[in-house]
Amino acid sequence: MKNRCFWVSNDPLYVEYHDTEWGVPVYDDDKLFEFLILETFQAGLSWITILRKRENFRKAFDNFNYKKIANYSDEKYEELLQNEGIIRNRLKIKATISNAQAFMRVQDEFGSFSEYIWGFTHGKPIKNAFEDRSDVPATTELSDKISKDLKKRGFKFVGSTVIYAHMQATGMVNDHTTDCFRYHECD
Repeated sequence: MKNRCFWVSNDPLYVEYHDTEWGVPVYDDDKLFEFLILETFQAGLSWITILRKRENFRKAFDNFNYKKIANYSDEKYEELLQNEGIIRNRLKIKATISNAQAFMRVQDEFGSFSEYIWGFTHGKPIKNAFEDRSDVPATTELSDKISKDLKKRGFKFVGSTVIYAHMQATGMVNDHTTDCFRYHECD
């Protein structure tokens, strides 16, 4: 029996996500954009809700192709609002389109979004050593800083909590608790 982080339920989807994705450093722009979009839609909802709809999001948003999303028409926006397989929040859908545009502006400026976002940690994950669920923060000074910078660059729905969740998901921080079997595996 493997010991996992406190937030992992018995749901096989959650277990698979925790055991194979969460906390693994991601440097690929396509994957970073996918997580940014999923975290945006997750705001105010549970992560398992997003995981259960992940494939629907993938289909609805052209496999998270930010180049296509940046050019979505009003018709495509209306189509997304009718898609029962995703979270049909007007502001989050609009934010996804504008975030794709902002994402590409960051790529133009820094060469890649990965260079930009990982620049905040000098390209290396921050390894925390949290022993208890109460130790794991929802935000940090660094997530505050990144959030503020992203907003300045035109991103929406990128508050500090969303950004810290993104940092956890993409391995910018290793927040597996020290008793979790993935803690050392994600080094």
